[in-house]
Amino acid sequence: MIAVTGIVLAIVMLIVVVAMLLTRRLREKYAALWIVISLAILVLGIFPQLLQAMTSLFGVVLPANLLFALAILLLLGVALHLSWELSQAEEEIRRTAEEIAILRADHDELSQRMTRLESESSRGSDAGVASDE
Repeated sequence: MIAVTGIVLAIVMLIVVVAMLLTRRLREKYAALWIVISLAILVLGIFPQLLQAMTSLFGVVLPANLLFALAILLLLGVALHLSWELSQAEEEIRRTAEEIAILRADHDELSQRMTRLESESSRGSDAGVASDE
């Protein structure tokens, strides 16, 4: 029964990941990770004796212990990767905000110069009109 549950879970995960990938709600680099995880679950569901062999190979007492250890390692890897991605995104956001602030200051300065030039130009043309009369 557990093997059937694993197979069904893996197939559902594959369907959800592919659907999210096709609707662009999940990026390819993350989808690849979840597809590999789904395929690993599918293989272990189809061949449960593989988990038994890995258990004896690694010297673990129970297959469930090996499964939990692998799941914990996987979750640690995912958390580390997401923390790295978040750090990169924060740096990019900070850099972009700084560039926008510089561009805004340049824009404001140019707007003030244009206003001054327009006011000087209108004063000059007003003076020219007054002197013509």
